Amino acid sequence: MNSKYIKENANDTVFNLEYNSERQHLIIPEYGRHLQKLIDQATVIEDDVERNKAAKYIIQVMGSLNPHLRDVPDFQHKLWDQLFIMSDFRIVVDSPYPIPSREVLQLKPDVLKYPQNFPKYRFYGNNIKYMIDVANKWEDGEMKNALIKVIANHMKKSYLSWNKDTVKDDVIFEHLLELSEGTINLTQSTEELLNTNDLMRTNKRVSNKIIPSGAIKPKITKNGKSNNPIHKNQNRKPL
Repeated sequence: MNSKYIKENANDTVFNLEYNSERQHLIIPEYGRHLQKLIDQATVIEDDVERNKAAKYIIQVMGSLNPHLRDVPDFQHKLWDQLFIMSDFRIVVDSPYPIPSREVLQLKPDVLKYPQNFPKYRFYGNNIKYMIDVANKWEDGEMKNALIKVIANHMKKSYLSWNKDTVKDDVIFEHLLELSEGTINLTQSTEELLNTNDLMRTNKRVSNKIIPSGAIKPKITKNGKSNNPIHKNQNRKPL
């Protein structure tokens, strides 16, 4: 009988049994352990020609494992970078691309600044604060005055989007003075902002454009009724 079909005894000693916890850490687990072993074997090849030949074969295997990414730009470049990363930057081969370094790979991105919320005037949004900061950096002149006027009009438009009523320009000027920490003061200015009705009409026009794809916009007839077929079906009597 073939030896592989012989039943083992309970007291037999099992050799070469590996546990995953005892195995080497996989740097890129998506490629599997067999490819990691191929790279480790290629790393210790002493002959430069044979080592480069083995590296090219490994690149072909890595590409065949991801056929759906062949059309991705710089696909070969990414494979070579991954080869160096999986070898822990120990393999010495002639790469057609710049060899990545461990320092660049371990660089951490800059910490993103969290937006500063203003709970009292949250309806203005965070962009208003950024625009005010930009205006404070500009030199005094016509360009800065024009930017401040744009900021004030945008604040009034945002205010009317939140409060469907009216607002006086003095209120906007006071809010602008507070948000700019006293650097932009228009409370004594005779400048008038855009008319409330014009801003409300603009907000209404924008809101009407936001319609879900495939939805039918109902039209209002002269008698004030909608010609939406859905509304017509609701008025039908059941058979």
